[in-house]
Amino acid sequence: MTDSHEPAALTEQRSLWHSVLPYLEKESLAAFFVGVSSGFPYAMISATLTTRLAQDGIDKATITAFTLAFLVYNLKIFWAWIIDGVTLPVIGRMGQRVSWMLVAGLFVIAATINLALVDPAANMGSTIIAAVLVGVAGATFDIVIDAYRIETLHPYQLGTGSGMSQYGWRIGSAGAGALALVVSARYGWQAGYMACSVFALPAMITALLMGEPARRKVVIAKKGIAEVWASIIGPFTEFFQRHGAWLVLMFILVHKVGDTLANLTFRLLFNDLGFTNDEIALYDVGVGFWAYLIGIFVGGVAYAKLGLKHSVLLALVLMCVSNLSFAWLAASGHSNIGMAGAIGFENFASGYGGVVVVAYFSALCDLRFTASQYALISAGASVVGRLLTGTTAGGLIDWMGYVDFYILTTILAVPGIVLFWWMARTGLIDSSMGTAGEIDTP
Repeated sequence: MTDSHEPAALTEQRSLWHSVLPYLEKESLAAFFVGVSSGFPYAMISATLTTRLAQDGIDKATITAFTLAFLVYNLKIFWAWIIDGVTLPVIGRMGQRVSWMLVAGLFVIAATINLALVDPAANMGSTIIAAVLVGVAGATFDIVIDAYRIETLHPYQLGTGSGMSQYGWRIGSAGAGALALVVSARYGWQAGYMACSVFALPAMITALLMGEPARRKVVIAKKGIAEVWASIIGPFTEFFQRHGAWLVLMFILVHKVGDTLANLTFRLLFNDLGFTNDEIALYDVGVGFWAYLIGIFVGGVAYAKLGLKHSVLLALVLMCVSNLSFAWLAASGHSNIGMAGAIGFENFASGYGGVVVVAYFSALCDLRFTASQYALISAGASVVGRLLTGTTAGGLIDWMGYVDFYILTTILAVPGIVLFWWMARTGLIDSSMGTAGEIDTP
């Protein structure tokens, strides 16, 4: 299996230094800082909220149901066109992407502070609404951040730029999660959440310093009803007219089902195995953090050296097998070495896979519809897993036990591997690429 139709900039034989050099370019550094801000809202309603609810004595079924708040991220395709086509009054003069970055960042800060002020034990309804608002704000922020990243990066930077974005995402997610745990242990959860709101600032500052992306393409100014409708339907029409688009969408939907289903239950496992907040911070956030960073670096280099198809296929296999490590941890019981090993392998696989898969998904975008199309792709990438987690994960764990549950998540990852291998063999990956993956032209 060879990448015979990939852009020359991605497939040329490079030295190791030339594979690493793009990490230091300003576009990749910008991807890092916007990634920091992208990661923290996710942490506020995922592992951090899971720990907060568990410590408040909320039952497993209710806790896993909170993952439905992530479905807001999957619904962002319905308003992503606004980020592409609607110019904000007054502040819009700063540029389409810059102005929306600032507004979305303020929205995230406000939503995080609002979640900080609710009391889950006293009012579950208010907590649900607050979590959903953080999801809406984070999803909107992600729409702008993803479009900004893709349009700022050149095609040869997609692998390393995605790596830097993942570095930033992990630092934002882990940093906010660790900060929330440490501050909450001393001053309460309200203070912990409020402190984390500062993680919105890196993306806002980056947009102000870098300005509008050089590769952004504007088709028409949206004025009348017909133009507005065209801006809504155009990104989807363009994508689904490509050869093999429906199979690509199928891959997007199923490739991460097992991984998503497993990841959003880890904190439940840690809590039931008796790990303390300090142990979670050390192993989940600490060991996991460094393993993730190593995986990201390896992913960026592998994308440049192996090409898109080989690097993505390897990522799918690694992410599939990593779920077994948590079955092993569940069987071993409270083991610091077991937790470190499981977290280390999982985070290395996630870091590596995050880079190469995100680079592939970025290359699928048409630069005229970057925000809308990447919203479609990224939303579809986790919707099935989140639905399963929110509706069945807690019940499955109670019924099957953790060991069998994580074995099931491993099996669910296999169809994505087989489908991608078949797409690579038949040329569908090449024929479905977008303009974001093409060589720049004067």
